[in-house]
Amino acid sequence: MAGKSGTVPHRKSAKTGGGGVPKGPPKIVADGWEFDLGGGMGIMPRFDGAERKKPAQGAKRQVPVEVVVQRAVERLELPQPVIRTSPDEDLVQVVHVPTWMWVDRSAWGPVLVSAAVDGVEVTAIAKPRKTVWSMGDGRTVICQGPGTPYSASHSPKASSPDCGHTYRRASLSAPGGAYTVSVQVTWDVEWHGAGQTGVVPGLVITAERPLVVDEVQAVVTG
Repeated sequence: MAGKSGTVPHRKSAKTGGGGVPKGPPKIVADGWEFDLGGGMGIMPRFDGAERKKPAQGAKRQVPVEVVVQRAVERLELPQPVIRTSPDEDLVQVVHVPTWMWVDRSAWGPVLVSAAVDGVEVTAIAKPRKTVWSMGDGRTVICQGPGTPYSASHSPKASSPDCGHTYRRASLSAPGGAYTVSVQVTWDVEWHGAGQTGVVPGLVITAERPLVVDEVQAVVTG
């Protein structure tokens, strides 16, 4: 159910310097050429100890593999995360009651793409690694995976085994009476081609939605 109402997807690179300020585009020198790889994606080639030889004078230069890697990364269509919670994201969360968070499993899995330039071919496989949740109340939750969907086999008072949060105050004073909850899914891209391998780390896809949190008042009768 990607594209569910209330979910706003974004895509960016997670390569940042101190204080969260993005670094400039990385530069890679290959065969005496310098390549400016835009977007700050932090391509880090690994050459397995093999020395790269420059072509003889007058010979046709082979396209550097880094250029083809960039082309492959640009062709990746990473799925947009869909935020799920229990209680349901469309319902009210309750103060002091555990909230479970997860991303829809349809947006969690390897994505493969290939690219070729002048006979140099690269295959890239993107894999999701972690989710980082901003809960809107000033708290951040880091989960090493997509999170566990809630099921009736669990107690309503049970906490998520791997990705949950308990609100301590209601969202009534927040803009619109709701917290803005966002999730960042971090992807790493492994690539191979032309006898070389490498990794493009930290591609990030984000989504956000409002989440209403309220208190339940006990009523004493009799």
